Amino acid sequence: MQPVLDVKEMSMNFGGLRALDEIGLSVEKEQIVALIGPNGAGKTTFFNCVTGIYDPTEGDVLINPPGKKSKRINGYKPNRVTELGVARTFQNIRLFPDMTVLENVMIGCHCRTKTGIIASILRPPSARHEEERVVHDSYELLRRMGLHKHYNDLAKNLPYGAQRKLEIARALATEPFLLMLDEPAAGMNPQETQELKDLVVAMKEEFEIAILLIEHDMKMVMTLSDYIYVMEYGKLIAEGVPAEVSENPDVIRAYLGEDADA
Repeated sequence: MQPVLDVKEMSMNFGGLRALDEIGLSVEKEQIVALIGPNGAGKTTFFNCVTGIYDPTEGDVLINPPGKKSKRINGYKPNRVTELGVARTFQNIRLFPDMTVLENVMIGCHCRTKTGIIASILRPPSARHEEERVVHDSYELLRRMGLHKHYNDLAKNLPYGAQRKLEIARALATEPFLLMLDEPAAGMNPQETQELKDLVVAMKEEFEIAILLIEHDMKMVMTLSDYIYVMEYGKLIAEGVPAEVSENPDVIRAYLGEDADA
């Protein structure tokens, strides 16, 4: 079976700086994979290359949507990548703060709607039915996230942890087969982190999706991930199951310094 995401020898240059150096990474169907490494390792740059924000200098980004042909998505615009089934969240929360919680999720449904501009204006029965479905599906996602009681609140008025969940709900509204989470537990307290961990597992099982996440909370990474890739200075230095990675001397050195075993 082909991986849903297969990145081959991907490099990214910014002028004379090589931010990514021949990165190879794959994610299997319904697998939770973590991409970890010290600050500045190139993790978010990798996400940006996969999701169309950057066009990689070299290499291939291949996706294999369930039931469809493999597709090389290098150079695709972010909206096109989302339409193909790859959704993401960001390290810094990017909600529409002055829109309601429900409206934020409804926006995520946009790439799966068929109503055009004319139909939106004339509002025939088909357009009204689709709008009702979008509202229903968006509210249902909020219910699954435990956010339904806030559906009419402005997004900016939610607590920080709830805003993180809302961004995930909006990403899920695009109906992805691969969900990419950039530091989803950043800024959360231990209780919120545990709730997020449980949520990620539930999402994978309920929506039958694969998840690729960047995360600095090592306890969360080691207990949540099926497989882990480790980056340092734009290169992969290790990969494997959590037990292997946690005992890898290169990983220990990268996180704790050259004198870690002293």
